[in-house]
Amino acid sequence: MNAPVTSTPTEPTLRDRRALVTGSSRNLGAEIARSLARRGAVVAVTYNESWAEAAALTAELHTMTGIEHHAVQADLSDPDRVAGMVDAAGELMGGPLEILVNNHGPFAMDPFHLIPSAEFDRVMNGNLTVALRAVQQVVPGMRSVGWGRIVNLAAGSAYVRNHSVYGLVKSAICTLTESLALELGPEITVNAVAPGQISESADDIADIDPTFVDRSLAHTPAGRLVSRQEIAEIVASVCGPPFDLLNGAVIPVDGGWRLNRF
Repeated sequence: MNAPVTSTPTEPTLRDRRALVTGSSRNLGAEIARSLARRGAVVAVTYNESWAEAAALTAELHTMTGIEHHAVQADLSDPDRVAGMVDAAGELMGGPLEILVNNHGPFAMDPFHLIPSAEFDRVMNGNLTVALRAVQQVVPGMRSVGWGRIVNLAAGSAYVRNHSVYGLVKSAICTLTESLALELGPEITVNAVAPGQISESADDIADIDPTFVDRSLAHTPAGRLVSRQEIAEIVASVCGPPFDLLNGAVIPVDGGWRLNRF
């Protein structure tokens, strides 16, 4: 099985751009924060209860870049908290946000005919409503500086129909991405990245479906799962040149897993 390529950029293509990544104190969000920081961006790391992890990450980013980065608290189980999060990040960074990565996204796989209403609302609000509210908050500032990049995290679940509310909401993220791309030009581009099963999260999905990883590998032409770093590098790359004309795209990063065969 081929190993992932791990390379880091050497040019600060996002120098001094102000970026916010939702749900970024750990896991994929933290990798995205690292990738943006390596390109020169000033990053706001958001967290709910894990202040220590967020503080450790911002310290790591400072050591890596020599730039001060920031931790912002936000309980994104409540979409009404989004405005405060964006305002706090802008105040800490001394100007409007120019890059928004909507990474926060709670997961559930309860069948539609059994899923409790509260669980349905939690996943829909945490993925879709929070992303939309964040976009609404950052757009005026992006337009005021004449430049903005929004990247939404979709998922491979958007391409199948047996992943319950998670597949539904990630499909909605794809539609939202395309619609926003039409609305927000020319200053702002909006794209999405749709990862397949992430290698570092294999144990988590195995608790839900013990055979999922093996079936995914057998179905993936590339023969392996994608890593967090690979996804993060794509997210950060989309925010800078030479991707200025990439707009309204949903980029699947799944090794070909989504492709139907019969």
